[in-house]
Amino acid sequence: MTKARRRSAALAITACLALSLAACGGGREYTVPEEACGVTLDETKLDPFLFDGKKLKVTGESLIETGEDTRGHCEIRVDGKKVIWIRVSKVDRLYDPMDPSEDFRFRNREKLNDLPFAGLGALGDASAMVNTGCGGPKADHISVLVTVDGQAGGDVDERRKQIESFIVDFVPKVKKQLGCTV
Repeated sequence: MTKARRRSAALAITACLALSLAACGGGREYTVPEEACGVTLDETKLDPFLFDGKKLKVTGESLIETGEDTRGHCEIRVDGKKVIWIRVSKVDRLYDPMDPSEDFRFRNREKLNDLPFAGLGALGDASAMVNTGCGGPKADHISVLVTVDGQAGGDVDERRKQIESFIVDFVPKVKKQLGCTV
């Protein structure tokens, strides 16, 4: 075997090995559920917070059917690591997430302007809260808090846009499931 053929063979074997290792490691081996904790999910809004892994698990109770409790909590994890945590509270009035008492929930809190529905909102580097009227049989008002992994979704500016997109899409779905009229 000539030196050139040995080199070509070595390169071919190295390339095949690299491709086989790349195919074996990584990727999303799980499917994203269409709903979690009683609310429909939009996979495209959740996708920026997901990462490669084997198992996606939804934990927590229903965000809608909370029984005697006024709050429901839900968490989505991939391979045991939190992707997103959601809390829906049924409350008696419209609370302002920009109130000083809510500051502890945020890093670099800013007001969410121009919500596509009536309500008040705040956005941080890894969380968002929207409070809105419901006027339904299960709640007068609701408060929706979403937190994500602080490293997910790229850089901070991009993550903030993705969190806002998720919560703006999610809140109307919660309101629909609760039978809100406002």
